[in-house]
Amino acid sequence: MPLLRAALSWNFVLVTAVCASLLAQLIKVLLNLFIFHRFIAERMWGAGGMPSSHSATVCAMVVATGRYCGVSSPTFAIAAVLSIIVMYDAMGVRYETGEQAKLLNRMFNEWVDQGFAQFPHGKKLKEMVGHTPIEVLTGAALGTLLGFVMPMV
Repeated sequence: MPLLRAALSWNFVLVTAVCASLLAQLIKVLLNLFIFHRFIAERMWGAGGMPSSHSATVCAMVVATGRYCGVSSPTFAIAAVLSIIVMYDAMGVRYETGEQAKLLNRMFNEWVDQGFAQFPHGKKLKEMVGHTPIEVLTGAALGTLLGFVMPMV
């Protein structure tokens, strides 16, 4: 706890946001252990999945900024707008990119099965890059909660 307090006194907003990101990634790892009964290392740093670490990070940043600078400050406004853009992008463009990757991977699999083609460089496209609305909402709730419970030093 003394290390956390020292970090929070250095930069409350940044440390709160980073803690939210790390906590969300830890929850992803634990959920995968519980659901799939195996450790998936990529979940420690990978995008996509439950909860959204991007949403947790930006929501923790917004709440911490509001607590530290006040909700009427220009800094809070910038943080709020940024968080809306990040969460919208996670559910929109990045989610659709993952859906397209799934379709392309299925197409490549069919072509490989028929002997027409091989995967470029032997790799499949990454399918888990975006979030469903519930993953974003869960990440946002986690970040908001952490933003309120972090002790201001």
